[in-house]
Amino acid sequence: MKKFIVMCTSLLAVLLSASNVSAATVEVSWTEPEKYRDIRSGEQSRKHFEARVFKSLTEHFEKMAEKLPENQTLKVDVTDVDLAGDVNAGGIRQIRIVKDLYFPRMKFSYQLLDSNNETLIKDEVNVKDMGFMQSSGLRYKSKSFGYEKKMLDEWFAETFKPE
Repeated sequence: MKKFIVMCTSLLAVLLSASNVSAATVEVSWTEPEKYRDIRSGEQSRKHFEARVFKSLTEHFEKMAEKLPENQTLKVDVTDVDLAGDVNAGGIRQIRIVKDLYFPRMKFSYQLLDSNNETLIKDEVNVKDMGFMQSSGLRYKSKSFGYEKKMLDEWFAETFKPE
């Protein structure tokens, strides 16, 4: 039994490390979040909600970068976030109301660097998804910030499409 556990643990370690081998390195910075258009929570403190948004979207950038060659580095500097929906007062409680009028947007600059730290591509982008409620089958429907992740997926696919 002990050998089986050691073997399973070793196999798991190899599989986990192998999944990261082909991924590019990602560096995400969040510049002046106090000036972001809309990164408010209904019920959670702003500080904790921001941390949750930053963690979730940083992890999503890392997941997308798995499609890039391992010797590359993707640097992203987020300068504005406007989450899908809007926080409105509902009596004593504040809740996020999601309507097509309040579409998700993000402003950021990015650089893709090669192994010699030379810039392969860089740009400043302002992504938005004005039709976010019309799309069929939200891939991240049970995940936090699903509309924003879908919007980033579309940007990534268009920007880094194979030639």
